[in-house]
Amino acid sequence: MIQYVLVAAITAVVTWLLSRVVYRVALKYKLYPEIRERDVHTRPTPRLGGVAMFLGVIVAFIYASTNPFLAQTFADAPGQLWAVLGAAGLIVIIGVLDDLIDLDWMIKLAAQFVAAGIIAFSGVQFYSLPIGGLTVGSSQASFVLTTFTLVLIMNAVNFIDGLDGLVAGVGLIANGAFLIYGYLLVRSMGQTSFFNLPLLLSAILVGICAGFLPMNWHPAKMFMGDAGALLLGLLMATSAVAITGQIDPSALGVGQDTALFGRSQLIGAFIPIILPVAILVVPLLDFFLAVFRRTAAGTSPFTADRKHLHHRLLDMGHSHLQAVLVFYAWTAVISASCLIAFVVSPSWIALTFLTVGVIGCTLWTFAPRLNRWRDRSVEVREAREAGVPIAPEPFRRPKHTDDTPAPHGATLPEHPETPAAKDPHA
Repeated sequence: MIQYVLVAAITAVVTWLLSRVVYRVALKYKLYPEIRERDVHTRPTPRLGGVAMFLGVIVAFIYASTNPFLAQTFADAPGQLWAVLGAAGLIVIIGVLDDLIDLDWMIKLAAQFVAAGIIAFSGVQFYSLPIGGLTVGSSQASFVLTTFTLVLIMNAVNFIDGLDGLVAGVGLIANGAFLIYGYLLVRSMGQTSFFNLPLLLSAILVGICAGFLPMNWHPAKMFMGDAGALLLGLLMATSAVAITGQIDPSALGVGQDTALFGRSQLIGAFIPIILPVAILVVPLLDFFLAVFRRTAAGTSPFTADRKHLHHRLLDMGHSHLQAVLVFYAWTAVISASCLIAFVVSPSWIALTFLTVGVIGCTLWTFAPRLNRWRDRSVEVREAREAGVPIAPEPFRRPKHTDDTPAPHGATLPEHPETPAAKDPHA
């Protein structure tokens, strides 16, 4: 595990340093778009954080290839690693172009399918599903299933990238949990080597999220843009597919009295598929709601709007920081509950943790609305006691403005205040 921690630390430092360089270059050459109607921020802000993140990935790959412990990963599957790097490069190029000139959504989607196809063609595919030894029927079906899964997760992660620090923080928590899970999984399966593609990608993801978060924390100096969000989604999806769809179900205890970690056969069989879905439940939920909402309205699923989950939290009355922390809390509770369920017996401990966590997160999520109901109840009671007529409460959407000064040392063009209405990267 120490080797992966070292990879994450090196990647974080490199990403942080390069983020500052990219930020200064973007300011110098005015590489930032005009504010759009749906944006939450009110000042022009560079969106090239994905470039620094991708450069951090490259440095991490170079370091890992020279590390004696991690070099075996490159020896075992060099084609897959080059495919991941090439696909990531394609996604970053398309993302940067979109961040600068706003590409048509069909061009972006086509590029995503090409990138996903490159990875699937390299051999990172669903060969089996850890559910009762279920296998994918054919190589063609495996290729199609993998490609669509990668594209789905890429867009799900990109869809929630609408608030400062949101995706970077969620990615840090989710991939940290996935790194721990993957390490425990390969250790319990008795593998002679703990060094493989999904664990390496998880460590790199932890590093680039941690390294970019300081630049992206509210008030953000720079956004990761579509390039960064799609890059995170691609690498997270690749890691999940590599560890979920390429595990021998028999190694999990399927068909035995006891399974992984000494747990029941059922839990052991579902281990590799529960956590990847769990850590992505928030972006996946937002994605499916957005697709349903836009399709029902007769528009393209990729038409941007201001009805994502993070927008709804703002409309509910949460501050920018509170909305981000609510997402962090949900991700942490779900990820931690899954890890506890996999390694701690009896299972009621994990269930208790999950129940308490969900109740706490739910109360926090709806706290502004509950507070308004409480305040309204007090007003109504006092009015009745005083004999004053009670007027119906008008609906008021909370106002959100960003009067944060420009980042230190930045010289940004004058720009009229724009209604707070949009996602930086949707």
